[in-house]
This record gives sequence, structure tokens and C-alpha cells, in this order.
Amino acid sequence: MKSGASPHRLFWPLALVWIAADVVTKRWAETALVPYVPVEVVGDWLRWRLAYNPGAAFSLHLGPYSRWIFMAIAAVAVVGISWRARAADWNEWLRQIAAALVVGGATGNLIDRIRHDIGVVDFVDVGLGLSRFPTFNVADAGVSCGAIALAVSFWLEDARKAREAAARADSA
Repeated sequence: MKSGASPHRLFWPLALVWIAADVVTKRWAETALVPYVPVEVVGDWLRWRLAYNPGAAFSLHLGPYSRWIFMAIAAVAVVGISWRARAADWNEWLRQIAAALVVGGATGNLIDRIRHDIGVVDFVDVGLGLSRFPTFNVADAGVSCGAIALAVSFWLEDARKAREAAARADSA
């Protein structure tokens, strides 16, 4: 992109690519894998293992209404972050990329929750032996990495504002 291009132009294309990648990889996992049977990809460290998560990240479960609660939370997050990403103070590359990843990931998992009630399709299994990270998917990676990047972008903005305030105080 040319240097004068607005980071706002990146938000929807990246979010849509992330949603598509999530949907395609989940459909692949459902057709190529047997539920709960691991397939080694990089030794024991990286495996494909189809699982269905009726809860949220790390199998957080809120009882019989979890599906509906997490659908509502995801919908509110998608609308809220999408709306907020249009604001002038979000006109930076890192913040737009982060917001797009969160929205793309939340939408991908929302599609799964709407599609069926058995849970969100997870299939990426990393770890060693019995020490394993919770099984996840492309959407989860987007939400997690996007949330971390959003936090970093806010921290960087706070640091920049503090430097500017200090510079103004020194020049006064």
C-alpha cells in the first residue's frame, strides 16, 4: 500500500480473509479428521485433533445457555469493535490489524455456534506428551493475537501521549 493509504482500508479485507480461513479450515477438519483422534503433523508437538467445544476459550462453560450467551457476546463484540475501528483515534496500522483479527475470529466462531449446537470446531493441538495447550482453531488464534495486539497498541498510545505531555511540560 502506498504510504498515504489509510489503515482503515485494511480492516474489512483482513477480517473477511480471517473469517474465510477459519471457515475453510474448520470444514477441512470436519471432513478429514476423526473426532478426538490425534494426527501427528510435527511429531507430538503439533497435532490435528478434531474436537467440539460447546463453551468458550479454554472450554469455559456457563451451563445450559452457554451457546446463546457466547453468541450474544460475540455479536456485541463484532458490532462494537467494527464500529469503533472506524473512529479517527483508531487510525493506525497495528490497531486496525488487531481489530480485524478479533472481529474475524469472533465472527468465525459465531458462525459455528449458529451452524450447530454441538460446539465450535477446534482442531489445532499443540504441546508435548500430556502437557498440552487447549485445542483451538484459526478463529481462536485471531481473537487471542488480536486482543494482545490491541492491548499493545493502547499501551504504545499511552506511552506516546506520556512522552508528548512530558515534552510539552519541558518546553513550558
